[in-house]
Amino acid sequence: MTMPVSAMQAASESAGAVERIATTFGVNWPHLIAQTVSFGLVCALLYLLAYKPILQMLETRRQLIASGLANAEKIKAELASIEVQRQQVLATAHSNGQQLIEEARDAGARVLADETRQATAVAEQIIQRAREAAERERAQMQAALRREIGRLVVQTTASVTGKLLTPDDHRRLAEETARQLAVPPAARSAAGGL
Repeated sequence: MTMPVSAMQAASESAGAVERIATTFGVNWPHLIAQTVSFGLVCALLYLLAYKPILQMLETRRQLIASGLANAEKIKAELASIEVQRQQVLATAHSNGQQLIEEARDAGARVLADETRQATAVAEQIIQRAREAAERERAQMQAALRREIGRLVVQTTASVTGKLLTPDDHRRLAEETARQLAVPPAARSAAGGL
């Protein structure tokens, strides 16, 4: 392969220029190559020993974060479900509470009605007993009044006649007076009695 002369000349000039620059900066080619190889080895070792584990750790963290976000979404869904259940339980408890209140009101109304009936019955019994007691007392008072009137009639008769009455006279006058008093006032006035 033949290169044109001008191309060779340009290549030699550019190689000469690189040589001059390298000499100016003090480049030592064997050292540069050794440092490049060392740098490559250090990069390869860092990649294998440091970079790969760091990437794996970052991937693990990313997965943990992703699973945490997924768990957070799941927890939000569960919380929403629990909130719905809580609302249902509260509604059920409210309904049961209202039902218990209504049952208590109904029971209270029944007890009140029963107590009212019992109180009315007791009041009627008390009134009946009071009537009976008043009737007994009236009968006792009438009997006492008859006795007193009989005694007064006997005493008045004894005073008016001026004689002493015998026990038979006392008894007869008392019976006559009791008989007269036993007749109702309307019947006495019709019969022309007292």
